[in-house]
Amino acid sequence: MPCGQQESGADAARYVVGVDVGSTVMKCHVYDRAAAVRGSSSRKVESLYPRLGWVELDPEVLWSQFVGVIKEAVQAAGLHMRQVAGLGISTQRGTFITWHKRTGKPFHNFISWQDVRSAELVNSWNKSLLLKAEEAARKNNCCFGTVDTWLLYRLTKGSVYATDYSNASATGVFEPFTKCWNPTLCNLLSIPMSIYPPVKDTSFNFGSADSEIFGVPIPIMAVVADQQSAMFGECCFHPGDVKLTMGTGGFWNVNTGEHLFASRRGLYPLIGWKIGEEVVYLTEGCISDVGTVIKWAQDINLFTNVDETAKMARSIVDSEGVCFVPGFQVSVNDPYICASFMGLKPSTTRSHLVRAILESVAFRNKQLYDMIVKKIRIPLQTIRADGGVSNNSFVMQMTSDLINKKIEKPVNADMSSLGAAFLAGLASGFWTGKEQLKKLRQIEVVFEPQKDSKEYKPAMDTWLQAMKCSLHW
Repeated sequence: MPCGQQESGADAARYVVGVDVGSTVMKCHVYDRAAAVRGSSSRKVESLYPRLGWVELDPEVLWSQFVGVIKEAVQAAGLHMRQVAGLGISTQRGTFITWHKRTGKPFHNFISWQDVRSAELVNSWNKSLLLKAEEAARKNNCCFGTVDTWLLYRLTKGSVYATDYSNASATGVFEPFTKCWNPTLCNLLSIPMSIYPPVKDTSFNFGSADSEIFGVPIPIMAVVADQQSAMFGECCFHPGDVKLTMGTGGFWNVNTGEHLFASRRGLYPLIGWKIGEEVVYLTEGCISDVGTVIKWAQDINLFTNVDETAKMARSIVDSEGVCFVPGFQVSVNDPYICASFMGLKPSTTRSHLVRAILESVAFRNKQLYDMIVKKIRIPLQTIRADGGVSNNSFVMQMTSDLINKKIEKPVNADMSSLGAAFLAGLASGFWTGKEQLKKLRQIEVVFEPQKDSKEYKPAMDTWLQAMKCSLHW
């Protein structure tokens, strides 16, 4: 239907829109009642790197891209904005901004979760970048927000200032046990509690986008953090369900139901979502440099198209002892780890380098999975993978072999967008409940173990030795 054409009553509000504001790409999909994609659009998220280790986002550029990607997706679907029953927004977590409550003017750019200053800024509220914000906070004129809060604020022209439980729980300042901002921590760091937004349900009527933005008021029916959104999109609704997202980074999430597990080495608790009285908790572990490394390898011309990497890896029997150690992003355990190739020889080819990179992803998946099995006393059920790197059959098969478990991959790997749409659809009555959502899942392929994990032991032992050599650089 052309955008300007009047829709009939039967066609009205027959679609939901899911937007995923990721770290590298912003994607928007328009879904019908069968959860089929009717229109899509994507834009590269433009990061700024003012200094080594600093990663920022221009809030005005991000806002412009956000509005643009929604308009483009609806137009690509041949629809009118009036036909949108609800908007669901999934966002990268931990990326934050502060702005003046009265004027709406930001005090600084977004500080990305990838920025080395993220932890430092929490401990230096009274210094440099946040001086103006600190002064405004004393006068109760400062707003703090992650990406979701900023977008809500802009969509409603300042009338809605809020976040949801999934995003709040990923800030490190929100206490998942008590489900409130942590007053003890804020007092310790001299951060006034007044700067934090009210926390709402994940699937919730947040109000409507101002009609000047899209021509009509679009109901905003869900706000959710990206990994939790992917978990919901994968229909990991039951305790023991596992989701593996391999995008910019790698994230393993386990549904722990109503039980909240305290942080343990490499694993930490999150609120998955809150819908009415239901609060679902997750345990998460992450690995850095997954999609980041593959993109870097493409940039230095190790391959032309990412689709050819699995074939390159399989074209040789092994990496000939070549190991890749990731370390482009700051490691939680060792901020001085050095990204490197080790074991290079005159016979080393591009295929060996590519295979070493892909093997490093699978080896780290194995490490994190083993930690989850050891620390989380819940029988693990279905493992479902998503994210761009889940399209790499070599990584998927090797991970399945190493952990000796089946891994399901859906037809659509953009689970964060779908999860946001599912949550918005439930809040708007577009879908009736989780049982209906489970029936809409489409599995493209199931990777089953084909090799004994012991066959990988020599290669993994060599890789672990390479990792040790790269520490404390």
